[in-house]
Amino acid sequence: VFIVVSTKYSAVGSSPPRSTRHTPIQTAAASTRTDPPGRPAATMEEELHALLRDLDALKQLPDPASIDRMRDRVVKMMGPSGAAAAATRSKIKDMSAEVVDSNPYSRLMALQRMGIVDNYERIRDYSVAIVGVGGVGSVAAEMLTRCGIGRLLLYDYDTVELANMNRLFFRPDQVGMTKTDAAVQTLSEINPDVVLESYSLNITTVKGFETFLGSLKARSSNGRSTGVDLVLSCVDNYEARMVVNQACNELRQTWMESGVSEDAVSGHIQLLVPGETACFACAPPLVVASGVDERTLKRDGVCAASLPTTMGVVAGLLVQNSLKYLLKFGQVSPYLVIASIELL
Repeated sequence: VFIVVSTKYSAVGSSPPRSTRHTPIQTAAASTRTDPPGRPAATMEEELHALLRDLDALKQLPDPASIDRMRDRVVKMMGPSGAAAAATRSKIKDMSAEVVDSNPYSRLMALQRMGIVDNYERIRDYSVAIVGVGGVGSVAAEMLTRCGIGRLLLYDYDTVELANMNRLFFRPDQVGMTKTDAAVQTLSEINPDVVLESYSLNITTVKGFETFLGSLKARSSNGRSTGVDLVLSCVDNYEARMVVNQACNELRQTWMESGVSEDAVSGHIQLLVPGETACFACAPPLVVASGVDERTLKRDGVCAASLPTTMGVVAGLLVQNSLKYLLKFGQVSPYLVIASIELL
């Protein structure tokens, strides 16, 4: 049973951003692929040679029917993941409330008909930055994508590992990809209407911070200091949280902080509005306030616990609060804590 309370809490979230590679817009790097299970390598090579011959023939006499047949052959060679990619829907220009099986927005637009929101389609006008695409951040990104958010900026330094498979979102075939590129790959298949930007970098470095700050400023207009409407912090360390705090204070950017405890059974979300609420530095986690260097807490062969259930609940609360803030319905929660062990 998960109990929502408002009490003290020291938290750990997903993973902080690292490296310096920046890949904007909706392209995802493909991971190295081996032949699909059960397909002999020789057969794959023969089919590739046959495709090359057919391509040469098309130079002489273009034939749409031949192109379609070649496409089908390539999809089969790629295996199940290739077939899934080929089934990705086309973009939808306008959100519709029409109740038909082919409309991915009908149940979202029903919120408008029921009087919960005034104009749900406005969600396409908003941009959200997610820092840390781990256990909480990746799930939050998927939820916002399914809700039809206009633009998502994703920041993380890490790569997908098999150790991440106890969580939601990432797949074994994405191991070795950067988390941001893997996220773009999956999210673009779920909803191609969303503009996705991938930033694989460490925001705690000087160069990474400059890129982070610059990306938040991009597309700023109408007197606004940033081009995003909300920043979601889903990182797992105090240093990265302080960097997000610094950037948002400089830009007077509203943001929400989130985290999951080291024992994986508690979590929290928090709203921070520069100039209105206390900044994150004013209320540091207990371990930091006690003067302990958090880097000394990490030991070889020892890791924090991680439950997909707690991560999913925290991500859900974070996105629900974000939707209320962006679409202006209900009451935005300033601070929420979940405790799944205690029965209050």
